[in-house]
Amino acid sequence: MKLLGLALAWAAYGAVHSVLASFAAKDWTARRWPGFMPWYRLAYNGFAAVATLPILWLIYTTEGEWLWRWTGPWAWIANGLALTALAGFMVSARHYDMDEFLGLRQLRESAATADRREGFAISPFHRYVRHPWYAFGLVLVWTRDMNGAWLVSAVAITVYFVVGSLLEERKLLTLHGDAYRRYRERVPGLVPLPWKRLSRAEAEVLESSSSS
Repeated sequence: MKLLGLALAWAAYGAVHSVLASFAAKDWTARRWPGFMPWYRLAYNGFAAVATLPILWLIYTTEGEWLWRWTGPWAWIANGLALTALAGFMVSARHYDMDEFLGLRQLRESAATADRREGFAISPFHRYVRHPWYAFGLVLVWTRDMNGAWLVSAVAITVYFVVGSLLEERKLLTLHGDAYRRYRERVPGLVPLPWKRLSRAEAEVLESSSSS
């Protein structure tokens, strides 16, 4: 029953998180409470962080036998991949407008309308995969030792990343149109494929076509 409760908790978290990230929710909030809009992104991120706490509590309090644990050379490989993913997060963050991502820019500028300024910037990681943060997150999730609670969580997070990436791409197609459509045809979503990637020159052409 605890595992079922954990799965439902993840499902509820993903549903609420996706709804609040949608243009529809932002537009509705901008119409009803325009004075709150400068705080929207910051509040959204705060909610996302706080809402994970009870789920983490469920994970750590759900007892169960280990399904598998990485040992010996496999532990070195798993932890090495996890550290590489963490490094990837930090390096890729340099290519994002973190003030805007966190909501600090909107607060400083007192933006009272729904935020539709998501830029189309193809970072070095975006040349190989459309959602590098999700890809790094999957590496972190699946390189951990697994009991029942962690496995349910890993599956739930994977499903959320797949569905969330598709919803995010609907917004990006609305914002960037044909440029993003051509980018999506050339670059895989979550798992890098050696034969599907962009050169630096090709990425620059797509970026410029979006801004023109």
